[in-house]
Amino acid sequence: NIGFFSRIERGRPWVRVKLAMSLDGRTALASGESKWITGEAARADVQRWRARSSAILSGSGTVLADNPRLTVRLAQDEESTPPLRVILDRQLRTPAGSHVLDGSTPTLVLHGAAGFCADNRFERVERMAVATQNDALDLRAVLALLAGRGCNEVHVEAGPTLCGALFAAGLVDELLLYIAPLLLGDSARPLLHLPTLSDMARRWQLRVVDQRQLGADWRLQLRPA
Repeated sequence: NIGFFSRIERGRPWVRVKLAMSLDGRTALASGESKWITGEAARADVQRWRARSSAILSGSGTVLADNPRLTVRLAQDEESTPPLRVILDRQLRTPAGSHVLDGSTPTLVLHGAAGFCADNRFERVERMAVATQNDALDLRAVLALLAGRGCNEVHVEAGPTLCGALFAAGLVDELLLYIAPLLLGDSARPLLHLPTLSDMARRWQLRVVDQRQLGADWRLQLRPA
């Protein structure tokens, strides 16, 4: 009931961020290629976390880079109600032909008031304008909107910019961090984009709730300390 209590008491869903990285803290090559950092067991575990969520949240940058489906793929005996796909796309730049626009599962595209699209690429999904702040969608407004639609748990699979913004705003309740035993090098993409800290007292402190091995990979389940 953790998501229900969050929605009722705080007016927003429980936010769970999923990230996968190499041992040197990288999430993709400099080109953006990231398939696959982790193995089959870790990827199957992610599907179960998706399945328990009310919504799967991502950004237009991830859609442009990876063209993900953001659907739940489980064995037949594990099937569940599809979570809502939520894409943050301030300028409505998600390209035609993207999997998230295929209408295969309920999808909500959130954009800024100035977002404009002259064609019909969004005809199979729902669109809604939300407030903006500092040239980005207001993340608190996004979560309040999702709470109003009855979303209890939001599972975030996005890039370092959106995930970093959620951390910086204090909106992350849980982090699922999958660690693969490989190295990607200095030119590869970092885990998060976070504001520069002036001193160690301002660091983001996390505590480990659970840790386990999944095939060759490790999964850490962490929450703010």
